[in-house]
Formats: sequence, structure tokens, C-alpha cells
Amino acid sequence: MKADKKIKKTMVGIELVRRLAEEGDRIFTVARTRELASKLGLRQGYLLEALHHLHNNGWIIPIHRGLYRLSSSVPGISPVHEFELAMSLVKPAAISHWSALHYHGLTEQIPRRVFVLTTTEVSVPRVRGKKGRPATGGYPVGDTVFQFIQVTPGRYFGIEKVWVGEARVMMTDPERTLLDGLARPRYCGDFAEVLHALEARGRKLDLKRIISYALRLDATVAKRLGWALEHQGIDRKRLSPLLKAPVRGFRRLDPSGPGRGPRNRDWMVRENLAGNPAR
Repeated sequence: MKADKKIKKTMVGIELVRRLAEEGDRIFTVARTRELASKLGLRQGYLLEALHHLHNNGWIIPIHRGLYRLSSSVPGISPVHEFELAMSLVKPAAISHWSALHYHGLTEQIPRRVFVLTTTEVSVPRVRGKKGRPATGGYPVGDTVFQFIQVTPGRYFGIEKVWVGEARVMMTDPERTLLDGLARPRYCGDFAEVLHALEARGRKLDLKRIISYALRLDATVAKRLGWALEHQGIDRKRLSPLLKAPVRGFRRLDPSGPGRGPRNRDWMVRENLAGNPAR
């Protein structure tokens, strides 16, 4: 009798996996399995135990409580990309900062974690640091660490849909990604890497778009952008909206740099880059 029940639960699990795969539910919730079980006329009492058996047999992999993904051992299922996984962890979500910089081909450096822009406050478990080092922020899932950057709804823009493998994911576009780097360079390598990425964008840079975006974000980012574009040869007349952006006092050009350096009165920034004499 016990053997028959075990076989039946296993068959329930296999049928669920088959249906999930058919409908493209590579990442799914327990609620989704209940919905499918109801449609298939399967007893709800078997469901949780069936999921348990599927997990033990390597057919499904838990992401966090109530959320799973199909294993690549399921016939016809390719591995779930970490960007696709990010879309399931929080909503709304867009791949951003260093991850987007690398996706757009603006840096050769490969980030060690996946950066995600969201308007939702995320409760993030602390990632344990190595012996002697403090723990760092991040949300670990398997071997991947996700770094969530929260913004207000008014700053959640400049996002496009892209294909990554078999999945469509949300991604900050090149112009928004560059501005995120100017605002928080520590999430894109460093300020020098962001300036290099801005130069790498070159003629493909949509000047009108990036200026519009900068003015929607804040004046400090607008001033940093104007300074950077002028130093890369853009005529100042084309940067007039950035020059006019109101700002009180001098702001650090590199937000992660020291609070000293030459003061540029045109752009109202303190040029605190390496090699600049302090004054």
C-alpha cells in the first residue's frame, strides 16, 4: 500500500513537471502548481509531497520559500539564466549597473554578482564574508549573488526588454546604465571604468536621450555627465541643458572619491580624480 502511494505521488510529480515544461514555466511558485494540479484533476493532498520527491530526485531546485525552478535534467529544459532568475525574485526588476554595462558591451570586466534595479524594498540575507572580513550585502541563490538597488518609482525608467537565451528580461538601456554608473560608480567597478564605458559608447550614444534622463534623475548626475561629455569632445553648446541645471555648492565628480580637488566653476564639480592636485 505504501509503495503504491509513493508511486502515485511520483507520477503526480512527473505529470506536473511535464506540464510546467510544456507551458514554459521554467520558474514557478507553489501556487502555480496548485493551479495546474486543479486543472489536471490531481489531488491537492499529494502536491507538497510530490514537490518534495521532485526536489530529492533533482527535477526541481528551490530558489526560496515557495519558489522553484525546473532542473536542466528535465528533457527539453535548458539552464535558467541568472538574469531570468532575477526577474522572479522581485517585481518590478531590471538588470542594471555593472551587469547591464557588461551586457551592452561597455566593459570587459565581468561582475561577480548580478545587479538589479527595483522600486521594491528587498529583505536581503547577509552574504558571509571570508574569515577576517565583514559580511557584504547581497541575496545569495545557489552560486549567484544578487545585488538589489532600490530607487523611487519616479526614477525607475530607461528600461527595455531584451532576449537572454530563451528568456525576455528587463534591462536598463545603455544611456540609463551609464548614468547609474555616474551616480553610483561602486556598482559599476569604479568611476574610471564608467568614464571608459561612456567613451566606448562613442557615436552610438543618444545624446538627447542621456541628457533628458540625467535631468530627470538629479542635477548632480547632470553636472557629472556634462563634465564627462565635454572632456570627451562634445561641444558645450550641445550640453547647454546640463549647464543650466541648478545646483548649490560644489559636488564631488567621483562620489566615491575624496572631498578635495580642483573646483570647476562651470560644472560646479570638485575634480577629485587621481592625479589632480588638491586646492
